Amino acid sequence: MTSARSITRSAPSTVKAASITSSLLTVQTEGRGFTDLTGEAAKFIAEAGAATGALTLFIRHTSASLTIQENADPSVLVDLSTALARLAPENAPWTHVTEGPDDMPAHIKTMLTQTSLNVPVLNGKLALGTWQAIYLIEHRKQPHRREVVLQFIGGNQ
Repeated sequence: MTSARSITRSAPSTVKAASITSSLLTVQTEGRGFTDLTGEAAKFIAEAGAATGALTLFIRHTSASLTIQENADPSVLVDLSTALARLAPENAPWTHVTEGPDDMPAHIKTMLTQTSLNVPVLNGKLALGTWQAIYLIEHRKQPHRREVVLQFIGGNQ
């Protein structure tokens, strides 16, 4: 076990959850790949007049998912796609093939990633790290219309 050289923590702050604000974000994907939702999430937080609280994002599908990943080097997203393809290849002998050979692998990739994210909101801004972005991951080959529920719970400005 290693010990941390320095750990600091800000003083706790308390906010009454004065509001719950929700919106439905519709995203038309171009097929398999990553769509950056960070700007839309930030716009929603601004329109909600959010100060401090939490943003929840929930995707209403079983063959697409959400993740927070690096936004600086696009090769990260390429490597993540490659890793997911290796974990759930289309050419495996899947039983569920009703919607095509990419459907069951898409369900598995969704199970391995996330359908819901929670991002803290501090001082009216998403508390993401410098190199973090919120992505919708489309796991199917064909374009799809995806719905993401955005919900802020917290205090307003």
